[in-house]
Amino acid sequence: MRITGRGSIVAGVVAAAATGVAMLAGVALAQGREEAPVVVELFTSQGCSSCPPADRLLADLAGRDNVIALGLHVDYWDYIGWKDSFARPEHTARQRAYAEAAGERMVYTPQIVVGGTHRVVGARAMKVVDAIEAYAQTPAPVRVDAERRGETLAVEAVAPGGAVAGRMVVQLVRYRPRETVTIKRGENAGHTFTYSNIVTAWDVVSEWTGAEPLSLLLDVPGADHAAVIVQQAGHGAILGAAAAR
Repeated sequence: MRITGRGSIVAGVVAAAATGVAMLAGVALAQGREEAPVVVELFTSQGCSSCPPADRLLADLAGRDNVIALGLHVDYWDYIGWKDSFARPEHTARQRAYAEAAGERMVYTPQIVVGGTHRVVGARAMKVVDAIEAYAQTPAPVRVDAERRGETLAVEAVAPGGAVAGRMVVQLVRYRPRETVTIKRGENAGHTFTYSNIVTAWDVVSEWTGAEPLSLLLDVPGADHAAVIVQQAGHGAILGAAAAR
């Protein structure tokens, strides 16, 4: 299927014969140089037996130049037999904040959030593709550029149309590209999984109205990759983003 808009998506979906779960076979986004990548957040857990298909979907998306795919491991399943080695309470808090913003009372894994607003249950590849395309069809309100210079990240952001309605938060995300874990207990005991783009830190570094261009120099020590995300305050829409490896 080929869909055109701000970007083009060529998507193939195949059924995984062993599980019957729809998996993403390929997603290609073709965007202009100044257009924002699509941010895809996966809330997942090593102790969740339903999560591996979604983790594989995220791994596929992580290889796309115009997608920033991020794995946020939550800690609320740690009690069922296996403590997720990547889990952070901040990730659980972020997922709960998304739920509150949407008027929802429950959180669950796996859950995918595209662009801060589109929510998808599980590893439903076509729904994820549709959500990515819906986001991509909307012009990005904020253009973000990020350049890594050793252990410093130079960030420039501009809102081409002037001030954006409402307050925006500028967030620095650090993530580890890949890591393999053998699960010894719990629902996934005996399995070994490779996880992608594992979030290790998520910090608000500035607030911004968009009335004037923004320039920041941020400390990014260590080998973890970095991304900058500009989002409406209150866990609203993601307005612009850039990654710097």
